[in-house]
Amino acid sequence: MTYENDNEYMDYVGHLIEHPKMQKMESIVQHHHSTRLEHSINVSYTSYKIAKKFGWDAEATARGGLLHDMFYYDWRETKFNKSHAWIHPRIAVRNAKKITRLNKKEEDIILKHMWGLTIAPPRYKESYIVTLVDKYWAVKEAMTPFRQSIKKRRLRVQDGIIKS
Repeated sequence: MTYENDNEYMDYVGHLIEHPKMQKMESIVQHHHSTRLEHSINVSYTSYKIAKKFGWDAEATARGGLLHDMFYYDWRETKFNKSHAWIHPRIAVRNAKKITRLNKKEEDIILKHMWGLTIAPPRYKESYIVTLVDKYWAVKEAMTPFRQSIKKRRLRVQDGIIKS
């Protein structure tokens, strides 16, 4: 099932995904091979499914996951790229509050999603989910060209073009 066909998920975040300030993130590159909006939806939906499976707060997880990277600059091209891990979660909270209300759990999810590179650990189990899922998607998205080349090679091998 894709996120768009998941009615519960879309009830939680559909209006946020469609918000013009979220849509603005569709034009910003995230991990070289994804947009910031794609990345945020990937993190949000995967985290939501995990939280739901464990019976945890799936709504806060979906919302916090979606809003965790709500900033509008390319961190690789800014003067504060070395402190980006510490700065961007605070910017994301500020931007998120401009389009929706955040509860304490959602705010913690956004603020602490860089834990490991920052000092303060998450307060909620849902924050840990988003933190780990964010790292998973960052690696997966950055590895896209490598994964595509492996897939093409497998197809050529299956078609008998390459013999081992």
